[in-house]
Amino acid sequence: MLLILKNKFLKIGIVLLTINLLAFISQPDFNDISRLAEKGDAGAQAKLGELYVEGKVVSQDYKKAFEWYSKAANQGNAEAQNNLGALYALGQGVDQNYKKAFEWYSKAAEKGEIKAQLNLGAYYASGDGGVQDYKKAFEWFSKAAAQDNAEAKNYLGVLYEEGYVVAQDYKKAFEWYSKAAEQGNAEAQNHLGGLYTFGQGVDQDYKKAFEWFSKAAQQGNSQAQLIVGMMYYKGEGVQQNNELAEKWLRKAAENGNKDALSLFEE
Repeated sequence: MLLILKNKFLKIGIVLLTINLLAFISQPDFNDISRLAEKGDAGAQAKLGELYVEGKVVSQDYKKAFEWYSKAANQGNAEAQNNLGALYALGQGVDQNYKKAFEWYSKAAEKGEIKAQLNLGAYYASGDGGVQDYKKAFEWFSKAAAQDNAEAKNYLGVLYEEGYVVAQDYKKAFEWYSKAAEQGNAEAQNHLGGLYTFGQGVDQDYKKAFEWFSKAAQQGNSQAQLIVGMMYYKGEGVQQNNELAEKWLRKAAENGNKDALSLFEE
């Protein structure tokens, strides 16, 4: 499960916060944003950094993104502080530096920035930078979950399921996974399917397991796609169907799932 947390952390870093422009800018214009940024507007500086990361309006340039995020972050812009931390964590536009990533995540998280709280929790959970502290991870995930963040709720489910820092409690895990799954979080939907499969924290129910695995599979979760394929093949929780079994197993393989790929190796 540690690997899951670390991989998710990388995903969080790559998917930076989308920064809203000032209300009076109805159609984002690079030149207008640049002028405002040059005048010292922190919101425009943060947005300019985002545009350089996206590489749609202007050529992708992480160094430029780093420069503009830095300007906005030093003015206290929480979104830019989070995104600056992400660039440090991934080594994009700057040398990778987990200590710096931690510093900027912390600044933004203390201001209540949800994504930063999530990043900080993942930092502590994954042990990046040599600092692994599940208690701190639990605290920051709890803060983000209190702001209705689905990813944080999923992580709390992971911590309860595995018994990290808190006593292992499948019922609590089920509760948190359910909350995140209802919000559409694919990882939580996959985990929820697992609990129903093994009857952990809830009565064993293959039909319910299939329903949740299916939701996750439809969102592209390769592990769920593999399981849905196997459930169709075995007729567990659903009527046996070899054609649909192959369809989902192939989808999992196409998404790089190693177990699914092995099924199609000659």
